[in-house]
Amino acid sequence: MDMAIYFLIAVVVLFIIVKLFSWPIKMFFKLLANAVLGAILLIIVNIVGAYFHFYIGINIITALIAGVFGVPGVVFLIIFKLFF
Repeated sequence: MDMAIYFLIAVVVLFIIVKLFSWPIKMFFKLLANAVLGAILLIIVNIVGAYFHFYIGINIITALIAGVFGVPGVVFLIIFKLFF
């Protein structure tokens, strides 16, 4: 009988631990997806922009903006480059 109680407690504790760690993992993968999408869009903008003499330099600042914000970050970089 004691083994069944210990097993039940272990299952409940394991469930709580998985729930606690699942949220940060989801956030990590969302940030990773934004970073990859932002980098791909930045490269596409530079390839297409080469025909129009438009280029966004890829450095630490532009990579962070595109990586953290994804598509809106790349749109911001394009607008910023056009007006400044």
